[in-house]
Amino acid sequence: MDESGVSVAASAESARIQVPLFSAAHERTGDFELSGKVFRLGADPSLLHEAVRMQLARRRSGTASTKTRGLISGGGRKPWRQKGTGRARSGSTRSPIWRHGGTIFGPLPRDYSYKMPKKAWRRALGLAIADRAANGNMIVVEGLELTEVKTKVALAALGALGLTHALIVVDKDDAGFARAARNLAAHKVLALAGLNVFDVLNYDQLLMTAKTARAIEARLQSNGPGARERNEAEQGQSAAESATRGQGQESAGSVPGSDSATGSPPPEGQITGEAKAEDGQ
Repeated sequence: MDESGVSVAASAESARIQVPLFSAAHERTGDFELSGKVFRLGADPSLLHEAVRMQLARRRSGTASTKTRGLISGGGRKPWRQKGTGRARSGSTRSPIWRHGGTIFGPLPRDYSYKMPKKAWRRALGLAIADRAANGNMIVVEGLELTEVKTKVALAALGALGLTHALIVVDKDDAGFARAARNLAAHKVLALAGLNVFDVLNYDQLLMTAKTARAIEARLQSNGPGARERNEAEQGQSAAESATRGQGQESAGSVPGSDSATGSPPPEGQITGEAKAEDGQ
């Protein structure tokens, strides 16, 4: 809590992050606002470490392998008899304590990959993007159109924006720019579907279009914290409205002594429950 009594975490979530917005001609036209609820600077920074650690673990090939004494050829005959030689007893020349013997508890091929919780991953990604935006290392452009699909044209466009070591997040509409810039050594072109924490942190700057930024914001917000509660609340409200509407229709359409389902009087010869009770009396 600050002096005004407002929660710092709540104010951080409600605040909107502004990043510079450039036109397709590389001229600044204003600022682009990012939602503070999605790109939160107040998230736990240890999530970044956990996300990077998970990504590096998933990249491991896991092909390291050693041989135990049972996997090494040879050693099937006992080197010498058990007693009478004065030497230590031995049953195989492939014993782990022998030279050219097997390896005890050595590495074997395995899968090092694991998954962190989805909510934690989304928060880590939002925090990484928010860090780049808050430090002035994120640029949003209206479009990535090039006069010519050439690598030197793409390099000149990035230089006009002041980018020297940037991660360029592209959508399917930016195929021309992606093809022109994919061979640049100092930059990396990454598809929107492959956006990850490691690449955001590995590059000094971040570049994307306004459409891509909104797509990232929508994806993180739709599955972010509180999404399940919001969906349940909306479903409960819809169910309550449907029940209220049904009760209103039932009360308006029902007639005393009539069929409750259709609201029409009973057919001739059919005795209602009230008539039966009167006859019994």
